[in-house]
Amino acid sequence: MNIDNFKDLEKNLGVNFKNKKLLIQALTHRSFLNETNQPDIESNERLEFLGDTILSFVISEWIFEKFPDYFEGNLTNIRSNLVRTASLATISQRLGTGSYLLLSKGERESGGVKNPSLLANALEAVIGAIFLDQGLKAVKKFIRDNFSLTLDTLIRSGGFKDSKSLLQEKIQAETNSSPVYKTLSEKGPDHNKTFTVGVFLDDKLLAAGTGKSKQQAEEEAAQIALRSK
Repeated sequence: MNIDNFKDLEKNLGVNFKNKKLLIQALTHRSFLNETNQPDIESNERLEFLGDTILSFVISEWIFEKFPDYFEGNLTNIRSNLVRTASLATISQRLGTGSYLLLSKGERESGGVKNPSLLANALEAVIGAIFLDQGLKAVKKFIRDNFSLTLDTLIRSGGFKDSKSLLQEKIQAETNSSPVYKTLSEKGPDHNKTFTVGVFLDDKLLAAGTGKSKQQAEEEAAQIALRSK
């Protein structure tokens, strides 16, 4: 396999691999192995596993630093939106990864180069390969450079916000006050408690919610309060 064939992709990625075999592995779907006699080639599944973990960590650290005032629920929703298959596939397609995927003839003929799942998996594998080849600093730069547009679009849309944030914004806009959450009850043994939490405005109960954690109960209370306002 001619590693020079991947030079344009390296330009797109902004990464010049020291070990070119890592990039080839990141692009190798397991179906391709059935049609090749090259025993030294592995599928991208192990790199995908590594890249998935690294991506989650880097995104979590990034948004934790970038949005110091956001609740945990918002941060979780942002991360979920950034690492979901559709987002990864879009970024992977923008980088031109699909054109370089090593697929079986059948997989290619069935549209594998545009398959969102394969594109997303390949991007995660590339992230794993960059980490192994050049370390954490380089992979952080790659992720931030390539996920910034998706993050900016998500923040502008506001679609990531949890119910607690939406309720707080609504109440502050209407009254200049903030809702307060109070635990009303805790039931069950320590390892399996159920919490009931009320959300109050100026000591008036707006709604109550239940959950296996206080945070879960607070979120449910905020959802109910939003529906009733």
